Amino acid sequence: MTRPLVVALALALSATGAWADRWSDCNQIADPDRQIRACTQIIERGEKETRKNRAIAYSNRGMAYKKKGEVDRAIADHSKAIALNPNDAIAYSNRGVAHAEKGEVDRAIADHSKAIALDPNDAIAYSNRGVAYEKKGEYDRAIADYTKAIALDPNDAIAHSNRGVAHAEKGDFDRAIADYDKAIKLNPDYASAYYNRGNAYGRKGDFDRAITDYTKVIALNPKYARAYSNRGNAYHRKGKVDRAIADYDKAIALDPNDATAYYNRGHAYGRKGKVDRAIADYDKVIALNPNDARAYTIRGLSYYVKDEVDRAIADFRKALEINPSDQDAKEGLKRLGVTP
Repeated sequence: MTRPLVVALALALSATGAWADRWSDCNQIADPDRQIRACTQIIERGEKETRKNRAIAYSNRGMAYKKKGEVDRAIADHSKAIALNPNDAIAYSNRGVAHAEKGEVDRAIADHSKAIALDPNDAIAYSNRGVAYEKKGEYDRAIADYTKAIALDPNDAIAHSNRGVAHAEKGDFDRAIADYDKAIKLNPDYASAYYNRGNAYGRKGDFDRAITDYTKVIALNPKYARAYSNRGNAYHRKGKVDRAIADYDKAIALDPNDATAYYNRGHAYGRKGKVDRAIADYDKVIALNPNDARAYTIRGLSYYVKDEVDRAIADFRKALEINPSDQDAKEGLKRLGVTP
């Protein structure tokens, strides 16, 4: 499920003359390279700029670095902004986003908490802290933060959608769907909300609604590989195997490293009796993830169907080497008269 984070832009005090254009470039977000150049020029002015403005330039440059994927540089810039202006809630919040990107969840929570302490009405900080708590599996805390963000900004579609994800992780799919409904009402083009709602419908067994949502995602973003893959799963569960395979084909074309799509397509081919094609897909799963015990087991069962006993035995043994508690692999060996 997707859980978007939000960054906030710090805007400088008004400027005039030659430096007005640089501040304009430092404040815009459309072109991160132009933003970095302009903010750097402002930073290099040193004490010709106020501490507050230098802090803003660092903060905005950090945001640009984050957008370019240069997360360590982003963190360094936000830290400099905080050193210049310890009351800069936005810098703390954006540094928290960067820490979360690196998987440093506790640091992210600490930064968002500081931002909230400095600005208790910062809905974005609550929403982003909710994402961090969710990554730790602390869903009740995440829900509490999303709820606070929504109270501060009832039109925050992202907070509604993210709270839906937390409810879904707790198995409360009806509440999750209600949140996705609200997010979509606020933003009818919100692909992630449709995707997550499709997942929730799928987990409830409502495959027709799931398919409708995934189809909407694909209309909004034709390159959303996981939407094709999950729509394929829904078609598969409805017994429409050919449609499922077509969707897995598209998912794989968009993301050739999606092991799950290969695995599910292999299962669909197996269901159609196309065992060699199924085996080829399990080969790909294993190539992408050599420690996937389940892929060895299912491939072993496929070899068993083909009466290729030695290959079946080898796969079952490999599965048990990775996962000694794999009951299907043990059962496969027993069927072949081999002691697990």
